[in-house]
Amino acid sequence: MTSTGYLVLESGEVFPGLWRGGPPSGGEVVFNTSHSGYEEMATDPSYFSQILVLTASMQGNYGASKEVWESSR
Repeated sequence: MTSTGYLVLESGEVFPGLWRGGPPSGGEVVFNTSHSGYEEMATDPSYFSQILVLTASMQGNYGASKEVWESSR
């Protein structure tokens, strides 16, 4: 199920987007400027409970492979 979700910052800025399920959550917003390795970033335990923002716009367009996951957790 897809619905509208919102990223709300402490500054009051609101960014709408697509919410693809799961319970509402919050966390520290962090960013990564790498142009590759998004699969490792998304599965890296060091990002646990953080909201990861990727600055390269083409991330994820070609799918994902469990073979390069940083962690299975």
